[in-house]
Amino acid sequence: MPTFPAFLLSRDEDKNQHLEWTEVDEAEFMEGDVTVAVSHSTINYKDALALTGSSPVVRRWPMIPGIDFAGTVVESTHAGTAVGDAVVLNGWGVGETHLGGYAARARVPGDWLVPLPAAFSAEQAMAIGTAGYTAMLCVLALERHGVTPDDGPVLVTGASGGVGSIAVALLACLGHQVIASTGRTEEADYLTGLGAAEVIDRDELSGPAKPLAKERWGAAVDCVGSHTLANVLAGTRYGGTVAACGLAQGMDLPSSVAPFILRGVTLAGVDSVMAPRAARLEAWERLARDLDPAHLAAVTTVRPLADAPALAPDLLAGKVRGRVVFEVA
Repeated sequence: MPTFPAFLLSRDEDKNQHLEWTEVDEAEFMEGDVTVAVSHSTINYKDALALTGSSPVVRRWPMIPGIDFAGTVVESTHAGTAVGDAVVLNGWGVGETHLGGYAARARVPGDWLVPLPAAFSAEQAMAIGTAGYTAMLCVLALERHGVTPDDGPVLVTGASGGVGSIAVALLACLGHQVIASTGRTEEADYLTGLGAAEVIDRDELSGPAKPLAKERWGAAVDCVGSHTLANVLAGTRYGGTVAACGLAQGMDLPSSVAPFILRGVTLAGVDSVMAPRAARLEAWERLARDLDPAHLAAVTTVRPLADAPALAPDLLAGKVRGRVVFEVA
């Protein structure tokens, strides 16, 4: 059988994790009816957890990591996908339970793929990646709950990261006044360049929260969780909505029911991994329409895939700005 180069995660008898760049036999492919020649991938928070072994993200061994990829179909028996199609994949357990995108080839079920929007190159699609696609799902969640620019500022936590950066850019392009919260206040110019009207230090939100605080924003996109999300809820205006999509500070939520029963605040959970195809197509259609290419370029750095292991610890430490695209081929 033919082989292809890939990063491969494995564990020894003592469950110590090992990562190597190696040749993988196509006989190792998992179930799927479409084979893609991968040209680009990216690194998300979950990828960094997998690469470092900091959290039990990987649940099948050995595993090719990488929860995102873009490329061209080279084999297909899927009715809706043809050889030569440009496609994108986000989530579906790829890089966790199904061999992922840090490889020159990937085989997946065709239903997991979405067409690459004509507005984007494969590189731009991975500059968006799961982070940007999740940011768009958060914006759509706010819109479904009736949030408009007239409702007041929208707070974005973790604003210098991948999800946060694109959320800031999207919300600003849609006419919202954006408050960007970041632990790297030296990135204020970067965030105002994406459209943020105000930048605040994350320390304002990272400590224990009161049940209610001064009403400061009409809505929010939270990428952080834990005490930060509790403070976000406490500071949300009457009838506002908070879209929660991340857990960088923690999975706990040390809050109270006060924001919900005294101010009518809505907490909208956003999952990108198993989102249905219709939601994915809507998100990518809106990204093509609403994301300023100049802002996308401003948040993007392009690196070779070989840099992924070294970047992972920095991303977990909050030292990586915006989005990193990996050139695979």
